[in-house]
Amino acid sequence: MMRSVAVVTGAAGDIGRAIAKRLADSHDLVVLLDLDGDAAAMAAASLGDNDRFVPLACDVTNEVELGRAASTVAALGLVHTLVNNAGAARAVSLSDTDGDIWRRDNALNLEAPFLCFRAFEAALKESHGALVNIASVNGMAVFGHPAYSAAKAGLIHLTKLIAVEYGKFGIRANAVAPGTVRTQAWEARASANPQVFEEAKRWYALRRIATAQDVANAVYFLASEQAAAITGVCLPVDCGLTAGQAELARTFSQSDNY
Repeated sequence: MMRSVAVVTGAAGDIGRAIAKRLADSHDLVVLLDLDGDAAAMAAASLGDNDRFVPLACDVTNEVELGRAASTVAALGLVHTLVNNAGAARAVSLSDTDGDIWRRDNALNLEAPFLCFRAFEAALKESHGALVNIASVNGMAVFGHPAYSAAKAGLIHLTKLIAVEYGKFGIRANAVAPGTVRTQAWEARASANPQVFEEAKRWYALRRIATAQDVANAVYFLASEQAAAITGVCLPVDCGLTAGQAELARTFSQSDNY
């Protein structure tokens, strides 16, 4: 019997590593795919079991490299879960965004998940597998980083496109939209304003921000048999940010209950 494999892109980062660790509970092997092969190897080593976590260097915006990666993974087992987690945000406003930034953010955050899905499409058909795209609340409302946000909005729609067209093959496609998560990507902002996370909490219904583990748990659920009837959805993991803001509700209602 072929070993079941999960593939996580951008796996050297905090969220990717947490997802990889969680998916090891339901897969024989987890492949940590990352542009930085050394960082992927360090992430895999940090997870402990070298026989179950396999680092693999790959530029997910490059179709040729993705094809080679898919062949390498096919020799290890059959992909049951693909998590498109690789992503990055550059310019914080439209005024700061030029054509190069727009194209680069879309290449990584929207085009790459499409290319990754196509690279592992045959395996997912064979396994009746699950695709989980890591989107963002930025794809649902305006929170800055416009090129990244527009790409994430496109990724949410791509998830639905795949769900509808590939459902007949037993493939389920869903997305997770994290809110603020304290990762290395936030450290520059935290250095500039050490209170940034405390200030952000006021906008979240739960008065906290999500953790990488929260995101990993949502991915695990959507990839599992517990979500066998769920496809084409985007699940916010945002501590209530996109549900609404108590401060605004208080202003509108003039009720101290908020």
